[in-house]
Amino acid sequence: MVTSIPLRDGRSVPAIGFGVYKVDDEQAETAVGIALDAGYRHVDTAEMYGNERGVGKAVRASGLDRDDVFVTTKVWNDHQGRDATLRAFDASLDRLGLDAVDLYLIHWPAAANDRYVDTWRALVELRAQGRARSIGVSNFQVPHLERIIDETGEVPALNQVERHPWLPQTELLAFHRRHDIATGAWSPLGRGRLVDEPVLTRVADAHGVSVAQVLVRWNVQQGVAVLPKSVTPARIRSNLNIEGFTLTDADLDAIATLESGQRTGSHPDSVS
Repeated sequence: MVTSIPLRDGRSVPAIGFGVYKVDDEQAETAVGIALDAGYRHVDTAEMYGNERGVGKAVRASGLDRDDVFVTTKVWNDHQGRDATLRAFDASLDRLGLDAVDLYLIHWPAAANDRYVDTWRALVELRAQGRARSIGVSNFQVPHLERIIDETGEVPALNQVERHPWLPQTELLAFHRRHDIATGAWSPLGRGRLVDEPVLTRVADAHGVSVAQVLVRWNVQQGVAVLPKSVTPARIRSNLNIEGFTLTDADLDAIATLESGQRTGSHPDSVS
């Protein structure tokens, strides 16, 4: 099974990460500790989530070597622009209690504010300093990607976007592949709304697994780094356990019929 996704800068990101959106600081410390004990080696947080301290505590308390845990965080829209981004990054590192992050992302393009190019330049500086080992973006669409590449000559290592069978992001993934940009998937379970989808239930039953495991496998099998989220210990462990089955071509064809364009989160053009 694919265990990591290569990045264009020569590094790689674990194929399955642990998301902590809408998890408070104290709960994040507990959940991340369980996830690391279960075998996760990528934790995805953000300034906006308000739980970087809890994440950092769990990473430091895990007993794992720092280089064995891939930590991602993100700069929020209010702190875009070169100087504000650099300050926000320092604050994130302080809350995490780390000397560097493995991946630093622009959380949203927030295009109406027109600061994401200068923000991207700040991320390039942070990478040059070695404090952000890899840099990328989140929720960027093709025009946003084209602009930062054209204006800076720097291509993101990864773009993290909402991705699940309702919203497979086919055109965006094709752009990513042409430009050697890795894809990360948030909300892979459609915020839980896909778990009762009959097509997915049938596929899961055929393999003797859960729908959540099918959705994680669906992303990983297509070379996409995926970020399932749960605070329930059994589900945290189950979401990581996708080695015992492979989705067939027939499975993938059936799942493809679910494409509708439906989002469970915001459209990037609506976020400022």
